[in-house]
Amino acid sequence: MSFQVFGIPVSRGVAIGRAVLVASSRIDVAHYFIDDASVASEIERCLRARDEVVRELETLKVDLPGDAPQELAALLDVHLMLLHDEALTGATKQWIVERHYNAEWALSAQLEVLARQFDEMEDEYLRERKADLEQVVERVLGALAREQGKGQGNAASVAQRDFAGEDPLLLVAADIAPADMMQFKRSVFHGFITDIGGKTSHTAIVARSMDIPAVVGTREASRLIRQDDWVIIDGDVGAVIVNPSPIVLEEYRFRQRQSELERARLARLRHTPAVTLDGERIELHANIELPGDAPAAVEAGATGVGLFRSEFLFMNRGGELPGEDEQFEAYRAAVEAMQGMPVTIRTVDVGADKPLDRMSPSELRHEHVLNPAMGLRAIRWSLAEPSMFRQQLRAIYRASAFGKIRLLIPMVAHLSEIRQIQEAIARVKQQLTDSGHAYTHVHLGVMIEIPAAVVMLPLLLPHVDFVSIGTNDLIQYTLAIDRADEAVAHLYDPWHPAVLQLIASTIAQARQAGRSVSVCGEMAGDPAFTDLLLAMGLRSFSMHPSQIPTVKQRVLRADAARLSAAVEQILGSEDPAAVAELAFAGQRHRGTTLQ
Repeated sequence: MSFQVFGIPVSRGVAIGRAVLVASSRIDVAHYFIDDASVASEIERCLRARDEVVRELETLKVDLPGDAPQELAALLDVHLMLLHDEALTGATKQWIVERHYNAEWALSAQLEVLARQFDEMEDEYLRERKADLEQVVERVLGALAREQGKGQGNAASVAQRDFAGEDPLLLVAADIAPADMMQFKRSVFHGFITDIGGKTSHTAIVARSMDIPAVVGTREASRLIRQDDWVIIDGDVGAVIVNPSPIVLEEYRFRQRQSELERARLARLRHTPAVTLDGERIELHANIELPGDAPAAVEAGATGVGLFRSEFLFMNRGGELPGEDEQFEAYRAAVEAMQGMPVTIRTVDVGADKPLDRMSPSELRHEHVLNPAMGLRAIRWSLAEPSMFRQQLRAIYRASAFGKIRLLIPMVAHLSEIRQIQEAIARVKQQLTDSGHAYTHVHLGVMIEIPAAVVMLPLLLPHVDFVSIGTNDLIQYTLAIDRADEAVAHLYDPWHPAVLQLIASTIAQARQAGRSVSVCGEMAGDPAFTDLLLAMGLRSFSMHPSQIPTVKQRVLRADAARLSAAVEQILGSEDPAAVAELAFAGQRHRGTTLQ
């Protein structure tokens, strides 16, 4: 039966493929692909864990006291029966063999399949047996986790081949952690669907960086969609079509082909300088998460890296942080890959929706119970971990000997933070000099993400070389909207007059003080805002490489001087989006056209 689910469109385009359900949030497991050589050993891992649980239950059964209720022994028998049932173990092995899932993923995928079958049973007693199944699977996953902790499993053996066969795969989940998103980033998925999230959630950001369609905030998709269902993701309107009819399927296949032609057309702009009609040269930089993303930035025509999110080097590591040498090699690799173009490295920005594996249970409790967006995150976390912070700074400064590096500090709100950062930099430079490590001058910048930073910008600017506006958090903090919460996602509004006033003020103040200014948040890569940001005086944008061609096309067709005449009217309007649309409409019918 065909049906539709609606959510928030966060990455445009159409994707068609079979659904792959990631385990629901009640069981948190690692998800990664294994290579051909590891299939047999992964099956053996699964069977060893199953046998360990069998032995545990058999021991419990033998040790039952004589006066124990008969129902308890019967319950243990049910659990033992489930463990030996081919519907669980046999099908789990099949996921490993056919899809190359790791054992934990395969087991949780089969749990999803069986749980749905239990939900559909008419007999109430049988429906209630789903709880037994979940308990059994949790025990096996626990055994696998214990084995992993002993070093017998290897989550690092992620293979980057497509094991899906001929059918493309679409990932469906209640939510996807940032660390898992990085695992999935170079894997086989052609689209993402999640129950929760907003336009600037990390699922959305990574989907846009991969240039694949995504719909978030669907609320029920992971419950309604079944493993291997045929699904269409319409990333333009936020629709998910499950088991589509042949006519609908053909219509969307046609739209896919049209999108591919448009991408090929825009790709011809790759080596065209981004210069407006009135001669203003515009920098179009790239946002990257890992050094391996840098070649794609060069290929897309980026003029540098405007945001290297260094925190992704710290995630998905089982609690072990990268050392100075490992970080240095990563930063050097990115710098060298950019072939002399500048690389802006943001110091580690963890906390809130990007917790580290190494956080203690107490810290994790606070992450979930308190308001993590306003807690110990970003530069606050770095200054609370001075040894770690200096280690990162040493790695960044050492890499500066191999190319142009700029240092970007996230979430600055106090002048005292700038002073602490400068003290740490001075100490690091002295350490490097004493140890004989080469380094060069590194420009220091701060991210403008908090309204207070805009207000006190005159005090900050004398101490920094540049500023970068992080619009995602600036909107979140200005409007008091959790940007990952789909319940309030409709209130997350980049066109809000207060947000636009803060952005315009930051650009004007920075330019007046002779400091360079860029926007590295999602607004930079959204062509709907290109004209407005140019009109405000912005000359440096940073976005995901996949967004560069579309934004460049808008730049080539823009007359910055004419656009600027409409800024005052837009900022003073009750409906800036409508006024901007009218004011800039004429620009879109003039200028460069592709041959």
